[in-house]
Amino acid sequence: MAVDEQDELPEATQREAKLKSQIDDLQGQVTGLHKTREETNPELYLEFQILKEKFNEHPKQLEQSSEKLSQLESENLTLRDENQALNTASHKKRRFRTQVRPMPTLESPNSVMGANLPTMAPGGDALRHEKAQDAHTYNVEDSESEPEPHKEAPDGAARVESPMIAHLHQMFSQRLDAMQSMVERLPGVAPPVRKSNPDSYADTPFTDEITLIEMPRKFSFPSIKAYDGTTDPDDHVAYYRQRMLA
Repeated sequence: MAVDEQDELPEATQREAKLKSQIDDLQGQVTGLHKTREETNPELYLEFQILKEKFNEHPKQLEQSSEKLSQLESENLTLRDENQALNTASHKKRRFRTQVRPMPTLESPNSVMGANLPTMAPGGDALRHEKAQDAHTYNVEDSESEPEPHKEAPDGAARVESPMIAHLHQMFSQRLDAMQSMVERLPGVAPPVRKSNPDSYADTPFTDEITLIEMPRKFSFPSIKAYDGTTDPDDHVAYYRQRMLA
């Protein structure tokens, strides 16, 4: 039995030695194949190395992109807060603006304006309705709505709306006078010139300068006749020049 075991041990060692030699041969063949590939296709080997370097740089690029993304998100949040603050301030300013609609013609007022006019009712309801309508008009915020188009009223409605037209005219006149008085109270705004007589210079802003000028002692308004076209125009001009300078 001992002899058989001794015979088996050398056989096992011989097998291991054979396997090791075979593995070494295979490794040598693989390295030889790699060398031959590098020698035969150097361009492919260079491309493989470049791709390998790019693949190694890809995680770094991902990390830089994530950092830039987080930075942009923080800047976006800051800009959003600033935009919200600006919108709030603009909304507060718009509260004090009033939209002025164009005044329709008095000959054909639209039906919507006529429907919103106060009606003559007993007990002072018309006055209360007018005050409420005025308050609602001045408290409205600035909007981009356009006035509705004018609609022609029937003949019967035109006869009924004649006192309403007078009321509209009076109401707009009062509002324009109030706005004019507010403008006159602004600093640096000159008062408007109101002339009682269009042919008089008494209401003009040059009244003081005109009164300081003295009239000449021998002053007469010349009676100039139009040129009739029959005589010499030079003689005509010389004649009136002589009369003016005499």
